[in-house]
Amino acid sequence: MKFLTVLQHTSADYLGHMEDHFEGRKIGFTYHRPFTESGRVPQFSEIGDGLILLGGGPWGSAGGRDVPTLAEEVKLTRACFMQGIPIIGIGLGAQILCLATEGSVEPAPLVFTCGTAKGVDDNALNGFMPEEYPNPVYMRDYPVPPDYAKILSEDAQGRPAAFQIGDNVLGFTGHPGFKRGMAEDLIMEFEEGPDNTGEMLTKLGALTTQIEDALVPIMTGVIQITKLMR
Repeated sequence: MKFLTVLQHTSADYLGHMEDHFEGRKIGFTYHRPFTESGRVPQFSEIGDGLILLGGGPWGSAGGRDVPTLAEEVKLTRACFMQGIPIIGIGLGAQILCLATEGSVEPAPLVFTCGTAKGVDDNALNGFMPEEYPNPVYMRDYPVPPDYAKILSEDAQGRPAAFQIGDNVLGFTGHPGFKRGMAEDLIMEFEEGPDNTGEMLTKLGALTTQIEDALVPIMTGVIQITKLMR
């Protein structure tokens, strides 16, 4: 049985609908919470068969409001990348992934959007990337993949929504398994929040079925790219 090391940056942002897909494939996962009183960023020796870096709500990485453990996480992610360990970065996690692999991050205000992403590569996720899928984003700042990354999908502004670095590393600006309850908890957890929360919560709730349906092929492709079933 494979086990994933999952790094949280807030108590509200977790794997969401993705949990069921990992559990259904008998892939275990352990959450690490550096933001808690007794929490810390795990050492490289503690990483399991893969690393997942989750979103951070209002935390970013471009200098405006950096997550406190940014330097440690970039170092850990770089070590995992150099050793060929599968990595999945989501939201803030995608930013950390870019910083660890010669990419960068653009400063941007905190946003909560429920737009659509469109695939730009027929072979993305081994052909399992949907042509179009919901792309809920709750994030400050924006990841810029390194030049050698493969762009898998783009948002309505033409920016990368999903990308692949090397053979087994994936980044997503939006959370493929985002739940309305997660957004509600993020809004309640922090004093700072986006201005359009009511509108976006309604829209996110209406997209639940579409998010769940799109996640089926996305997770099939993710598992194949990361080789977590081998």
